[in-house]
Amino acid sequence: MGFEDGRKLRGTYAAEVLHNKQVTPHMVRITFAGDDLKRLPQHGFDQWFRLFLPRPGGEATNFDVVPEKLGMVDYLKYLTHGDRPPLRSYTVREHRPELGEIDVDFVVHGDLGIAGPWARGAQPGDRVVLLDQGKGFDLAPDASFHLLVGDESALPAILGILRDLPEDVRGLAVIEVPAPQDVQEVAGPEGVEVRWLPRGDAADRAGTLALAELKSFTPEDPATLSAYLVGERTIPTEGRRHLVALGVPKSRITFVGYWRIGKAQA
Repeated sequence: MGFEDGRKLRGTYAAEVLHNKQVTPHMVRITFAGDDLKRLPQHGFDQWFRLFLPRPGGEATNFDVVPEKLGMVDYLKYLTHGDRPPLRSYTVREHRPELGEIDVDFVVHGDLGIAGPWARGAQPGDRVVLLDQGKGFDLAPDASFHLLVGDESALPAILGILRDLPEDVRGLAVIEVPAPQDVQEVAGPEGVEVRWLPRGDAADRAGTLALAELKSFTPEDPATLSAYLVGERTIPTEGRRHLVALGVPKSRITFVGYWRIGKAQA
């Protein structure tokens, strides 16, 4: 597949929706396909990318303005185009390069946001463009314990890390989700405990349960802990502060605020 002008995309990858699946009540999985995806590098763990989507409401989308890299100048130039495609960041759930396919999980909370509602209604043949950004997780070979904490927005990243961790590692993964039905199957090392924290019908602020669980955690050896804190911004910011106070070196904590309460996350 490719765009009508047949241009060769360097650093970007053209793809189309192959199929759309409701995985759990709040998660939709889109399988993207295309010849470009056969050459998409496999970084593993929490490999992420910029996703350029069709404009909502059937508006004309100009994918030709997608930059091949996303430095400040490139981004400002992209913003000058009124027909530019919406931009969001996502994680590769699974990659099948031999088939030219990737799976991407989208959190869907009703009509909130742009990407979630789009994913829910995505049809085979819908076009997108990906800009590969590598991975954020860095495997520390000297880590005695791996701590992974996040909410539903971090679920694909955490499950990808668990999938690719060495079999002999020890650790704890804390994943907060909207409902018990949002729990997914996990493939990972036997020595890593996975704790699912469903918010259920309670009107808990997103991230509250995960952060509380994190603050109750005390590492056996703070100097050799590897921590990965992502999701609603209070999880990484307050979680990092807690771990540093316990003696965990800042250099051993990966932390990213994916979204913020009060702003659309999808």
